[in-house]
Amino acid sequence: MNIESRMRAILDAEAEAIRSINVDGNFVRAVEVMQQCDGKIITTGIGKAGYIANKFAATLCSTCTPAVFVHPAEAAHGDLGIVDDHDVLIAFSTSGKSREVLEILELARHLGVATIIGITSHPDSELRSLSDFVLDMGEIEEPCPLGLTPSASMAVMLAISDAIALSLMEQKGVTREDWGLRHHGGYLGRAAREDNVPHR
Repeated sequence: MNIESRMRAILDAEAEAIRSINVDGNFVRAVEVMQQCDGKIITTGIGKAGYIANKFAATLCSTCTPAVFVHPAEAAHGDLGIVDDHDVLIAFSTSGKSREVLEILELARHLGVATIIGITSHPDSELRSLSDFVLDMGEIEEPCPLGLTPSASMAVMLAISDAIALSLMEQKGVTREDWGLRHHGGYLGRAAREDNVPHR
């Protein structure tokens, strides 16, 4: 297969993996739980999933929902102190078997975290038993020639996190003004504020 065909096949595989997500009642429940959260949203994950979890926290903050990413390794050295019993913890792990992620869930539970939501793919993942409920990514076949590099799974994870964040934003009634106040710099921030300036 030539390079162009290979790239097209990878893009098609990732798009199909996203289309195959089963948006069930747990997805709705996740938005409702986050909307009702009296504390903050804590996201966690390790490896590539950690980057998605970090980006999710950033998207939530920019759309008026306080959130913070906690790295599982740093959590073991004191960062878990950020957890409060009013918080919601969302854990990202395709396999749901990463020891560092499982440990942070177990310890956060001891600290009284309100709700744990898992985002995972493997049906036999331990993450499922440690979560109050799970957003299922489905069983994903990676287009990597070795079948190992997580690409389609990360596309699914990112799409799920964006769907949650933007749905939550809509449910909360976030306005352009609200959005603009959280983006005091950059092109998008200016664009949001300019629409609120009376035209002469």
